[in-house]
Amino acid sequence: MLRTESINTEQFFKNALINLKIDENRKQLLKSIAIFIAKEMELNKKVNLNYICTHNSRRSQLAQVWSSYAANYFKFSEVKSFSGGTAITAFYRNTVKTLQEVGFTFQISEFSHQNPVYAINYKNGINPIIGFSKLYDDNHNKKPFIAITTCSNADENCPIISNAIERFHLPFIDPKAFDNTLYQSEKYLETNQQIAGEIHFIFKTINNSF
Repeated sequence: MLRTESINTEQFFKNALINLKIDENRKQLLKSIAIFIAKEMELNKKVNLNYICTHNSRRSQLAQVWSSYAANYFKFSEVKSFSGGTAITAFYRNTVKTLQEVGFTFQISEFSHQNPVYAINYKNGINPIIGFSKLYDDNHNKKPFIAITTCSNADENCPIISNAIERFHLPFIDPKAFDNTLYQSEKYLETNQQIAGEIHFIFKTINNSF
């Protein structure tokens, strides 16, 4: 089981990369994403990343948060991260909890029983990350963007993603299957770590390319 006692956000982010286990095909995919982002940074300076999953409640939210964290960590102020879905649900409470366990703090900036808007902060963060469930083409998500689908349903159900200058499919295991089980916290933390590690790999590759 993953341990988070006394682990802050930066430690978790670093350890996620150290403990990352991926095969060569996955590594090449991450490198391809990094190379494309780096080229866009050189050409256009500002780059928008949009992580897309069906319900925008778990994996895509985790990816947005860690991508925002990584951009700040590596001082890529020109890279902005967003997330969206093919349907609107909510930033799921177990997703919030697993991020809180590794040092992120959540404040409700717009109250809603179904879908509150969170301001997400972390140590040394400059601006809060805004998190809520929305469609991938919501006005909050800056355009044009690089689309990164984090679940197979979203990839299959969106043959065309408008405003996407490029598209990558980067699926992660859905921890939803473990909701209301004894393994819930552990499995959410595993997905949290996997996403943090792969996002770290992408941004470190970008950083090393300059």
